[in-house]
Amino acid sequence: MFKIFGPSTGKLCDGVSRREFLQIGALGMGGLALPQLLEAEARAGVGKSHKAVIMIYLVGAPPHQDMFDLKMDAPREIRGEFKPIRTNVPGIEICEHLPRMARIMDKLVPIRTMYGSPDGDHDSFICYTGRSKREQPPGGWPSLGSTVGKLLGGTERSVPPFVGLAPKAGHPPYGSPGLPGFLGPGHAAFRPSGPGMEDLTLNDITVERLEDRKALLAGFDRFRRDVDRSGLVEGMDAFQQQALGMLTSSKLAAALDVSKESSKTRERYGKGDTKCYGDGAPRNLEHFLLARRLVEAGARVVTLNFGRWDFHSNNFSEARDTHLPLFEQGFTALVEDLYERGMDQDVSVVAWGEFGRTPIINKDAGRDHWPRVGCGVLSGGGMRMGQVIGATDRLGGEIAERGVHFGEVFATLYSRLGIDPYATQFTDLAGRPHSLVDSRHEIMKELI
Repeated sequence: MFKIFGPSTGKLCDGVSRREFLQIGALGMGGLALPQLLEAEARAGVGKSHKAVIMIYLVGAPPHQDMFDLKMDAPREIRGEFKPIRTNVPGIEICEHLPRMARIMDKLVPIRTMYGSPDGDHDSFICYTGRSKREQPPGGWPSLGSTVGKLLGGTERSVPPFVGLAPKAGHPPYGSPGLPGFLGPGHAAFRPSGPGMEDLTLNDITVERLEDRKALLAGFDRFRRDVDRSGLVEGMDAFQQQALGMLTSSKLAAALDVSKESSKTRERYGKGDTKCYGDGAPRNLEHFLLARRLVEAGARVVTLNFGRWDFHSNNFSEARDTHLPLFEQGFTALVEDLYERGMDQDVSVVAWGEFGRTPIINKDAGRDHWPRVGCGVLSGGGMRMGQVIGATDRLGGEIAERGVHFGEVFATLYSRLGIDPYATQFTDLAGRPHSLVDSRHEIMKELI
């Protein structure tokens, strides 16, 4: 049975929900169809770089002081249950429940002083845009994947430049792959998972029937071209050819098929759990493997959402038993795989949540929301690894040295992709220009 996957367009600027998947019939008249999306991408120009970013949203915000910033000198109600262990980089210690990460610390950069979330609300927005959701231009800020897709296009005609692996979640922002904002739905993430998969199953459609459908659409386009004097429909046949090529691409289908990997590689990544954790995301380790395969096939940006780290109660058992081991397995497998394949100079990896957790452990053995400081971890991209950036105070609740705004990481990632984050500008729906990153947030010199 052959299945055709289509892109999600998230929400239109007027708030109307679109189907996450395109049916074959949607390639024709009515609505924004894949040929139009491809036309928009082509107008932006297709680049030749093979740089890429894999961005992992740790849904609900992990406890920074129980992962990369343990405070053993703090009072008991703050320091928690976990102990630090040494890593393969002298002087850097992390949580005892992250032994695999400790063994590859020379390939990682933990950031202990992430900030930027203004209000402590649960939302993937700042992780995928580097911007506050509180103040947005008309149309909204676009995610990194949408921006890169528009600027650089795809390295392969048949592979979307921006792929989001997040399935639908009970809390919608937990399931977002990053939104296109004022760039429009033509630059939304291609989503190969989610509801509506049955709509994309070709049971009885043969190649001949597809050719008949294509001929019919060409007839409609000739009619549209006759009545349209603006020239906007010129070249639509070519875009429909490209659309059909993408939807039936053996390269894209192959990239999405992890069974093509060796049993050794699949065991290394593991399977995890494909069910959503509460109202959050799944702890699906095959998504880490899919991310590598998609980048290898030509994707520019791949996002994936992992778990639900909102541990207001049972913080330590939740972290130890349900999240840290699986996250560590998938993340370290991805990093090691990229290095072994010689992709570490081109592919940047970042994992983070929207904010940190309170220093004081509450009465339910949990940690609450703490937007003043959180954590992240980077790898690859030709950046300088094997260091820690930032330091918090003795209690882990305030930035003491080198605070890092989300926008600084975005500026650095754009620069690694060959994009000037300040000189490059887009206009919002009101026609006002905006740079990709606020000029106050500089490229991180520590990494370059």
